[in-house]
Amino acid sequence: MNKVFNRIESIAGSVITVKATGVRYNELAQINTRFGKSLAQVNKIDGDTVSLQVFAGGQGVSTGDEVRFLGHDMRISFSDDLLGRIFNGSGEPIDNGPALHDNMTNIGGPSVNPTKRILANRMMRTNIPMIDMFNTLVVSQKLPIFSISGEPYNQLLARIAMQAEADVIVLGGMGLKYDDFLYFKDELSKGGALSKTVMFIHTASDPTVECMMIPDMALAVAEQFALQDKDVLVLLTDMTNFADSMKEVAITQEQVPSNRGYPGDLYSQLAARYEKAVDFANSGSVTVLAVTTMPGDDVTHPVPDNTGYITEGQYYLKGGRIEPFGSLSRLKQNVNGKTRKDHRALMDGMIRLYSAYKETVEKKNMGFAMSRWDEKLLKYGELFENKLMDLSVNLTLEQALDLGWQILAECFEKDETGIKTDLTDEFWPEQSGGQ
Repeated sequence: MNKVFNRIESIAGSVITVKATGVRYNELAQINTRFGKSLAQVNKIDGDTVSLQVFAGGQGVSTGDEVRFLGHDMRISFSDDLLGRIFNGSGEPIDNGPALHDNMTNIGGPSVNPTKRILANRMMRTNIPMIDMFNTLVVSQKLPIFSISGEPYNQLLARIAMQAEADVIVLGGMGLKYDDFLYFKDELSKGGALSKTVMFIHTASDPTVECMMIPDMALAVAEQFALQDKDVLVLLTDMTNFADSMKEVAITQEQVPSNRGYPGDLYSQLAARYEKAVDFANSGSVTVLAVTTMPGDDVTHPVPDNTGYITEGQYYLKGGRIEPFGSLSRLKQNVNGKTRKDHRALMDGMIRLYSAYKETVEKKNMGFAMSRWDEKLLKYGELFENKLMDLSVNLTLEQALDLGWQILAECFEKDETGIKTDLTDEFWPEQSGGQ
C-alpha cells in the first residue's frame, strides 16, 4: 500500500524533506502540487527524516503538498518496441511516440554474478583502423574515451553506432547540447542505425537528477536485450556530466565533499555502472564505451582518474584523432590472434616505427640534419597519420592490415621493419617504394 504524507518539512532547491518511515533508498515518490504531479526519488534517509530529489526541481512545490511513496525504484518498460525510440531521464518519450508501460524493469540493480560470465574473447568491429587494428574493442569490454571539450567525441560515437557489429545500440546522453542531440538523431537516421538504437537523452536544460538516471536506464535496457541473446553496445556521453550531477546533489544535501568537491563514493558510483559490461555464458553481451571529458586536459582530475582504475584501458581522443600512445585496450590480446596471423606483428611494428617518426620530428624541429633513415620515417609518419589515424577513414580490419603493409612497402625495405621474415615474405606487397 502506498504511503502518503501531507506535510513537507523543508524545501532546499530541488531537494525536499519529509518525516516518514518504512521507505527505502532510491524509492520513487509522487508529489501532487497545484500545478500537477512531480516525480521524486529518495536519496537520503536519516532516522525518520527522508530527503527526496525532485526531478522537475523544487519550483512550484509547497510545504502543504501531498507526497505519495510508490513502493518501488525507478523502472523502465522493456520490449522490442523500445528500438528506434528516444526517451528522457524520467523514461518518458520525447519523440512524439506513445508511452510504454508493459514489462516494467527496475534500473540500477547489481552487476551480473561472475559465475554467469565468460571471459571476453570476441572482437567487436567498428571499421575504424585506430580501434580495430591497433586497440581492438572486445565484446563485453568497458572502455572510456578520454577527451576534452571541443574534440569530436560525439561524432566518433555516432560513427561507432552506425558501423559497430552490434545487434542493438543503446545511447545515453548526459548534459548534451540540443544540437548534439539532433546530430545523433539525424546521423543515426541517415545511417540506417536508428531502427536498432534506443536513446536516453538528458540535455543541459533538463533537471539534474535525470542526468543521474541516464546510465542506469541505458544499462538496464542493455542487460535485458543481452538476455535475449543479443550483443549490445552501450554508448555514454559524457560521464563527467554524470559525476558533476552527483556533486551538485551532494552539495545540496550538505555532504562532506571529497576531492574537488565530488562525493566520497565517486569511485563506487562509477564502478557500479561500468561493471554492467558482461558476456553472458549462454546468451548475449553488454559492451560499454563512455566518453569522459577531462577539464583542462587533466587526466588526474577525479573523474578520469577514478575511471582509469575501473576500466580495461582507454582511448585518448586528441587533435581529432585517436592517439596511438596512451590509448590502450587491455583485452586486445584476447582476440588479435584470432583475426589474422600478421595482425599482432604488424600492429607492434607500425607503432614502433611511428614512435621513431615522432622522435625524428623533434630532431627536425630542433634543426638537426636529416639522414636517409630520418627521411624514410618522415614519409612513413605522414602516410600513417593520413591513411590510418584520420577518423574519416572507413576500412575493415583486413583492408587496414593490407594498407599497413602497403605503407611500409612505400617507405622501407623488408628488413628495415623489424617484422619477422616469414610474415614479410607472405604479406609484403610486390611493388616496393622503399628503395
